[in-house]
Amino acid sequence: MVALHARLAVRAAVAALAVSGLAACGGDPTDDSSINVLMVNNPQMKDLVKLTADAFTRKTGIRVNYTLLPENDVRDKISEEFSSQAGQYDVATISNYETPIWAKNGWLTPLDRFLPRDTGFDQGDVIESMRQSLTGADGTMYAEPFYGESSFVMYRKDVFAARGLTMPDRPTWQQVAELAAKADGALPGMRGICLRGQPGWGELAGVLTTVVNTFGGTWFTQDWRAQVNAPEFKRATRFYVDLVRDHGEIGAPQAGFTECLNDMTQGRVAIWYDSTAAAGLLEAKDSPVAGKLGYAQAPVVRTASSGWLYTWAFAIEKASGKQDSAWKFISWACGKDYEGLVGASLGWSRVPSGKRASTYQRPECRVSTAPFGAQAEAAIRGATPRDTSVQPRPTSGIGFVDIPEFTDLGTQVSQQVSSAIAGRVTVDAALDTGQALAAKVAAKRRGG
Repeated sequence: MVALHARLAVRAAVAALAVSGLAACGGDPTDDSSINVLMVNNPQMKDLVKLTADAFTRKTGIRVNYTLLPENDVRDKISEEFSSQAGQYDVATISNYETPIWAKNGWLTPLDRFLPRDTGFDQGDVIESMRQSLTGADGTMYAEPFYGESSFVMYRKDVFAARGLTMPDRPTWQQVAELAAKADGALPGMRGICLRGQPGWGELAGVLTTVVNTFGGTWFTQDWRAQVNAPEFKRATRFYVDLVRDHGEIGAPQAGFTECLNDMTQGRVAIWYDSTAAAGLLEAKDSPVAGKLGYAQAPVVRTASSGWLYTWAFAIEKASGKQDSAWKFISWACGKDYEGLVGASLGWSRVPSGKRASTYQRPECRVSTAPFGAQAEAAIRGATPRDTSVQPRPTSGIGFVDIPEFTDLGTQVSQQVSSAIAGRVTVDAALDTGQALAAKVAAKRRGG
């Protein structure tokens, strides 16, 4: 979500840059037999590079010139490319955060022009929440998901069994807090729970926003009134801060996805609420906690579900002169046959999942994701990006507000909340500062 999958890319940044050097951007912009693709250097994308020549180019005759960059760098470069409509790249990876915004700006090619005649793509197989998150305000598809994620609870079922604890399949936040308190200290050095405290719009702000949603809060009302220090937002934030301070990980103000992953892997925490994508890492063959974990849906208070929704997706730049070739690439990379290719060639644990219903029906995938697959699929299906709380919203988004200003606003407010976790400011003071920042954004929105 937002940058929720970003930390998975950081560990492979150096290697990915080397991959980029093998297939850097180039090619004749008038030659339809080649396309230029700019994408994040996550492991799933590096697998795509490996398979392209034999599985796509040999079949279609279309050569793909890849440029791969670390997430922060690629976001900046893609934003610059698409906003200027330079036409240097034909396809790029964007998320469900950028898609509606950029569609409104006229930077993306509507994909509905290709879908009706590409009967083999099977758009109906793409999970509804994913489809919904990648449409514009006009209901048109502007990107296709390559892989996706939601959020859920991961916990040490062996520790729970030893202490006589039970995690409900669909817990409330109050139940999770009680379980975290009881699991605290279950093993030497073990804390009850890990929740992100590291500032960032895709780190602390992304996780906290899902808690705010289910407590009944919102960043903005439907008519663009800031609500960051409203009672519901305060209750959710105070709950989050107190839970982390009382039973959370050591060094919480600096802990993001990677730190919590390490704490869970090394047995330093009993519960973790975060990305469904983490489960595959925790259940890897070399993981010390493989086979010891249980999984449950994202905790709720007032809503039926609260898990976020995030996807890396492929979109075509409006200025591309190679629209048909660009779509053929997306159709292949995001299609069902590609998932089978990855499974057969590289292993089923490396399939870019989270986007197609059929993925979870494959016997091979059922085996490789047996401990967590059903819960991950339920989390993704249950995500509601346009109906995330108990009150109307001015935009879509679960772990973010789908406006350009949120990257800066979310980061600044999360810095204040992280300071509250560190004990440097009170929650009220942190959110009063956040309210002033949000009010400026709201005023701009109302005026626009």
